[in-house]
Amino acid sequence: LRECEDTQVVGWVDIKPGLAEEARSACGLDPIFTGTDLAEALEKTRPDFAVDVTAPEAHHDVTIRCLEAGIPVLGEKPMAHTLEAAREMVSASERTGKLYMVSQSRRYDARLQAFRRLIRREIGPLGILNSDFYIGAHFGGFRDEMESPLILDMAIHTFDAARYLSEADPIAVYCEEFNPSWSWYRGAACASAVFEMTGGLRYTYRGSWCSEGLHTSWEAEWRAVGPKGSAIWDGRGAPHAEVVVGHGGFHNPVEARTEEVREDVPSGIAGSLRDFLNALRTGATPMGECHDNIKSVAMVFAAMKSSREGRRVPVEV
Repeated sequence: LRECEDTQVVGWVDIKPGLAEEARSACGLDPIFTGTDLAEALEKTRPDFAVDVTAPEAHHDVTIRCLEAGIPVLGEKPMAHTLEAAREMVSASERTGKLYMVSQSRRYDARLQAFRRLIRREIGPLGILNSDFYIGAHFGGFRDEMESPLILDMAIHTFDAARYLSEADPIAVYCEEFNPSWSWYRGAACASAVFEMTGGLRYTYRGSWCSEGLHTSWEAEWRAVGPKGSAIWDGRGAPHAEVVVGHGGFHNPVEARTEEVREDVPSGIAGSLRDFLNALRTGATPMGECHDNIKSVAMVFAAMKSSREGRRVPVEV
């Protein structure tokens, strides 16, 4: 927000007394409204939009209060701590006619965008999409005590990326969560899931937050397979593919294909902020708009339900 030439911070709210003012000072902001009362902040500052970076359990109340005050909201992921809460937030956006966008910042990774273009141009409609995420993350704190730390706190990024890459939506999932004997998490830090997606696609997720050594990228490692060939991305460099160029022999002949990673793409949170501002100016639908993002949230809660019930379940939005 400080670095964007189109924004000015006019207020900061935190439920802990004094913390907002400390944060304002630490960030070098000019004197602005700081306090613990969101309603007071909205009334006194009259902002053009609000940014919600509270804990997931608070997203529902903060977002709906802002929307009902006529203020568009750019929120942090995940949208909400329950699917029902997420539905109520989408309804509030509809009822008020105000934009609510979730900042799925990884969609603004130029390498991920290059991978999507490569799939579109060279591979064709996907039938297989796989992602692997293996990182030994010693966070400490609340994640160590969560029941489903990997799926609930992290997999939303990978599930949303799968929807972005495949341009398909979830239908059903079978998931198993588990916790190896050496895990330092109380809850299940590992999971394997198979999603049925629209168009006949099967998306397979494998992940772990207690895998030491040989870490994948935080963006995961990917393989996409379609009628014209296969594409892979290691989550770090540029993606590449091999496409079929003829027929004959045990293996059809293939040629390598690559896709340039553009350097002029605003990335991460800066990218999502600019997408949000453009939507406010033009009325365009941004990535992460709540009606779309709730589909990624639904994948998370369906995966946890499948794991706990030991069966394949529909992904219900």
